[in-house]
Amino acid sequence: MSRVLLKLSGEALSGDKKTGFDEATVLKVAGQVKKIVDMGNEVGIVIGGGNFWRGRSSENIDRTKADQIGMLATIMNCIYVSEIMRSVGLMTAILTPFECGSFTKLFSKDRANKYFSKGMVVFFAGGTGHPYFSTDTGVVLRAIEVEADEILLAKAIDGVYDSDPAKNPDAKRYDTLTLKEVIDNKLQVVDLTASMLAFENKMPMKVFALQEEDSIIKAVSGSFNGTTVTV
Repeated sequence: MSRVLLKLSGEALSGDKKTGFDEATVLKVAGQVKKIVDMGNEVGIVIGGGNFWRGRSSENIDRTKADQIGMLATIMNCIYVSEIMRSVGLMTAILTPFECGSFTKLFSKDRANKYFSKGMVVFFAGGTGHPYFSTDTGVVLRAIEVEADEILLAKAIDGVYDSDPAKNPDAKRYDTLTLKEVIDNKLQVVDLTASMLAFENKMPMKVFALQEEDSIIKAVSGSFNGTTVTV
């Protein structure tokens, strides 16, 4: 049995629409997570908010307020995906670093571990609860706090490249990398703050394409197609 933290981008959940939700995509994710849980693994999930809000592109809104809107976007995403996962037979819980009335529960390591012990999928919504930190930093922070074995980064691209493959047809994909190499070469696995936090706390990652068939299951079971980032 292993404990993994799965990071999903908000854009990935919106499918071809690029905004809101694509239910067929989310159902596929839910089906894969169900299989992983049935295999005996514990799964935590962090979701970005980019399908609703990308506040850094606006110069008319204070950065702190923009980041707060982004935190709320991640909570909406987690509530939606949580309900889809419940529809396929999973038990779920949503934890946030600040009070949201009856929508969520307040995060603590003890509460997360209690839910994991009951076989529940635990959503970590609301980022870190502070501005100037991304959901990349949020997923690494929560993974360290709950002592996850690894982070699974489900992206729109099938791994880590030495340059942008959309712009450079000769871009090389890495099969394996160390966190130090990620930092030294400024590779965009997660943002720099998250990379440093993972490096200092020896948190490995796997980067893969969400749209690949059964990609989440493959990342957990070993038949993995993507980039492994080691400590």
